[in-house]
Amino acid sequence: MIETNTIVGTGMKIVTQRGDLAQKLGVVARAVSTRASVQILSGVLLRAEGSRLHLAATDMELSLRSSVDAQIDGDGSIVVPGRLLVELVRLLPESEVTIEHRAEESVVHVTSGSSTSTLHTYAAEDFPRLPDLDAVGTFTVDRVSLLDTVSRVARSASRDESRPVLTGILVRFEAGKLVMAAPDSYRSSVKETELGGDVPELEAIIPARALAELSRIAQAGDAVELGVHDNQVVFAADDVWLTTRRIDGQFPNYKQLLPETFEYDVTLPRNEVLDVVRRVGIMVQRTSPIQLRFAEGELTVFARTQDIGEAKESLPVQFSGEPLEIGFNAEFLREGIESIGEDEIKLRLISPLRPAVIEGGEDDPTYLIMPIRLPG
Repeated sequence: MIETNTIVGTGMKIVTQRGDLAQKLGVVARAVSTRASVQILSGVLLRAEGSRLHLAATDMELSLRSSVDAQIDGDGSIVVPGRLLVELVRLLPESEVTIEHRAEESVVHVTSGSSTSTLHTYAAEDFPRLPDLDAVGTFTVDRVSLLDTVSRVARSASRDESRPVLTGILVRFEAGKLVMAAPDSYRSSVKETELGGDVPELEAIIPARALAELSRIAQAGDAVELGVHDNQVVFAADDVWLTTRRIDGQFPNYKQLLPETFEYDVTLPRNEVLDVVRRVGIMVQRTSPIQLRFAEGELTVFARTQDIGEAKESLPVQFSGEPLEIGFNAEFLREGIESIGEDEIKLRLISPLRPAVIEGGEDDPTYLIMPIRLPG
């Protein structure tokens, strides 16, 4: 990892605008660790340099950094309890805030109008060393294309930390194209997006959480800066830098998961089916499945949970052949339909125990979902 040194000063005074500071603290503090066992990770690093106050937080997997204009007397660094500082600054009465650090007291005084608060600080030299942003080469990616691809596949990433590689998203840049894939043990999403301009060939497994944070941060602008160095991936958007570790491991071959042929291709109205799945899915509790029953010209969606109740709804569809009944995890089915942007979806089926695929238009992902064995 590339590292930067933390400058520990003997004292400093910072004057800045409360609104700007509150906004940037609110972003950076999302990387503050909630683990009480490592106290320094619950803090935000404040580094005064020149006419900028730099802010940083990390939980060792993800770090967020930004800065605000400030009048500064004395350079240095301090670490202040993160969430406490966020709440305090947000509620201060005046538009200007003064932060004064007195090293000999190991405290920081926060003043705004008639409000004065004193916060104990942590030792800045104990704060983890973060990658040197100036040493990481970056390239530009269209913001809308990148974030749309993330939004279409991210929910398929696993939340099971026992298999870390499945909690990530495979991100691959090719000539004129971005490919993202997120498979877990029960479903997978794959999306290809055309890109303009030149981008280097690159492949990395990036934590889904980091890409979700990027989506929150990059709310404006045309582009996102992206760089990879050793085991770190760096994003820059809207004056915020996000750094995350690359996930090591063997990523599943998502292409091999997709069946080559199907027995049924059923075209369905996306919004109508989604509404039905949402309504019937209310009755799905615990591990009970939502059931799709296909018969000549009709689809019936059904769910029953013992001691709770049941729901059933039918709609006309273009289906012919032997009746087919298949069960799915209701949440996974709903999210698969939601990932499609077209007015119609194509549900591709083989049998009640083989994977199914949901597809839309060229700009939509390919969504594979494993069935649940139905009783009896």
